[in-house]
Amino acid sequence: MAGAFAMFISLFLTPAFIWAFRKLEWGQFIRDDGPKTHHTKRGTPTMGGLVILFASVVSYFVAKLVNGESPSMSALLVIFMMLGLGAVGFIDDFLKVRKQQSLGLGGWAKIAGQGLVAVVFAVLALQFPNDRGLTPASTKISLFRDLPVDLFIWGSVIGTGLFILWIYFMVASTSNGVNIADGLDGLATGAAIMAIGAYVVIGFWQFNQSCRTAVENINACYEVRDPLDLAVIASAIVGACVGFLWWNTSPAQLFMGDTGSLGLGGALAALAVLSRTELLLVLIGGLFVIVTGSVIIQRGFFKLTKWRTGTGRRVFLMSPLHHHFELKGWAEITIVVRFWIISAMCVSAGVGLFYFEWIYGI
Repeated sequence: MAGAFAMFISLFLTPAFIWAFRKLEWGQFIRDDGPKTHHTKRGTPTMGGLVILFASVVSYFVAKLVNGESPSMSALLVIFMMLGLGAVGFIDDFLKVRKQQSLGLGGWAKIAGQGLVAVVFAVLALQFPNDRGLTPASTKISLFRDLPVDLFIWGSVIGTGLFILWIYFMVASTSNGVNIADGLDGLATGAAIMAIGAYVVIGFWQFNQSCRTAVENINACYEVRDPLDLAVIASAIVGACVGFLWWNTSPAQLFMGDTGSLGLGGALAALAVLSRTELLLVLIGGLFVIVTGSVIIQRGFFKLTKWRTGTGRRVFLMSPLHHHFELKGWAEITIVVRFWIISAMCVSAGVGLFYFEWIYGI
C-alpha cells in the first residue's frame, strides 16, 4: 500500500511540481567544464527530490493510518535521516539556482550539515528500547548480523564517540555516493530503486525469520527492531522513485538535485544501519561505490603524477565514470541502462549473499 500510494503521488503530482519550479525559475545550472552535450539541459527544473521526499513520507503515514498502526521508531529514524539530508541538499540546490553557479554550499558547510544530521541520528538510534530491550541501532559493526567487535568495548563514552564517527562515515559516504551518481538522466533514480528495494526484501525476510520463529537453524537468528516497518518505509521510497523516474528518464523533464540524491543516500544509509547490514551495503550499493571510486582514483592519480613529474595525468577522460563513457562517444541512454544492469547485479549479489547466510548460518 505504501509503495503503490507513493508511486501514484509522484507519478501524477510531478507535473504540478515541474510547473511550479518553472514559475519559480528553479532551473539547473550546467558547469562549463562538464560534457558539452549537457549544455542543452540548462534550465531544466531541479530540486525534484522534493517530490520523492513528499510522496515517501505521506504514503508511509497513510499506510500506517489505514492499517490502524502507530509509526515505529525505526521508520521515523529513516524519515528523519532522509528529510535531514534532503534539507541540506535543498539549501545547496537553492544557492546554486540563486547564484547561477555550480557551487552552492561550500564543502565544509555541507560536511557540517551532514555531520549534524548524522550525530542526531546516531544519538537517537541508541535510545528508545522496545519491550525486549532492543534499540533501533546496534553498537556492533554488522555484515549480516552483529559481529563480535563492539564499539562499546572501550567504554560507553569512547564507544559512543566511535559509534557517532561510524554513523557519520556511513551517512557521508552513502549520500555523497548517490550524489556523484546523479549525473545522467535517470541514472541515480534507477540505481536507488534497486538498492533501496533490496531493503524491502531484507526487512520482510528478517520479520519472517525472527528469533521467535527460528527453530531449525538458531544460528541464523538475531534480533532487528521493527524489520517489517523498515520494509514499509523502503517500499514507500521505492514507489516514490518509480513514479519520479517516469519524468526523470531521458530526456529528463525534472532533476532530483542534491535534495533528492542526498536524501536518498541518507535513507539508504539509515536502512543499512537499522537492519544490521552496514558492511553489506558495499555490495548492495555497488554502483555508487564504483562511481565514487572513479573520482577518488582520478583525483589521487592526478595529484600523485603532478607531485612526481610536475604534470598531472588522468586515468579517465573525465570523472565520475559515466562522464568518461560520454566523452568516449557512448549515448547517454546506453550508459544509463548499462549502469542500471551493473547496479542490478550488485544488488542481486548482496541480497543473494544475505539469503545464503540466513539459510546456512555462516
